Amino acid sequence: MRRPERSAYRSPWHAEQVRRWCRSVLASWDVPHERHIVETSLGDAHLTSLGSGDSVCVYLAGTNFNAATSAVVLEALAARFRVYAADLPGQPGLSAAARPGDEVYSYGQWLAAVVSWVQRRHPDARLVVAGHSRGAAVALSADPQHVDGVALLSPGGLLSVRPTPQLLRATLPWVVRRDVAGARRLLDYMSAPGREPSADPLEWMTLVARTCRTTGAPVPYPDAVTRQWAGRNVRVVIGEHDVFFPVDPLRRACLAKLGVEPVVVERAGHLLVDEEPERITDLIAELL
Repeated sequence: MRRPERSAYRSPWHAEQVRRWCRSVLASWDVPHERHIVETSLGDAHLTSLGSGDSVCVYLAGTNFNAATSAVVLEALAARFRVYAADLPGQPGLSAAARPGDEVYSYGQWLAAVVSWVQRRHPDARLVVAGHSRGAAVALSADPQHVDGVALLSPGGLLSVRPTPQLLRATLPWVVRRDVAGARRLLDYMSAPGREPSADPLEWMTLVARTCRTTGAPVPYPDAVTRQWAGRNVRVVIGEHDVFFPVDPLRRACLAKLGVEPVVVERAGHLLVDEEPERITDLIAELL
């Protein structure tokens, strides 16, 4: 039996605070872009498109992130691709608020609808799906018959997150206090040593703590989903200092489930899409 859906937000008022922040950030973005609404089985999906080129990248942000918080990596991708960044339903952003009861099935159906909509706009383009963290887990649901490759960045969906004392010390203050100090501590934990979060992520993660219900990391996806990409055009990229998905356990999972060796980006943490956006773009482009 599927679990009931639940809103990502503490209240409708909190939801509007998040949406107002996202709309404001996108409106002030000096990069030419468009916004789109796609009807899906999980409600309206909000897509932000930018860039140009003969190839298309559908980008899926991770837990608690979205297109409005992904400007750094989206601008890098837009130099090589026509990019469509889709906010995940049930995560803070401009897509529908309800979290699916069955993430694997529901997100798979949702992604199929998003990819189909993009392909109708670009029928002759090659298309790759790139996802970060929870977005990478959703990307695993892409049908290998319908897309030309997937890029899994700091990927969820392949192994469980181990609740270490360090993880609890970093996350609990953010969940309980809901202040800037807690957001900074969490972002510092997710970043590689020597990397400091900028003001925008701090403001955003503080807002998320105050307005949204927390959500755990995605569980490992069933073999029936992950093994469809074994031997296919798939690339896994992980930061050398990723605290959620350490390199060695992830390498073992990748080899066992996908038959690929992950690319390890030096001096990068879980937020490698912000820390090394040009390197990430090159690795995604190599898929095509």
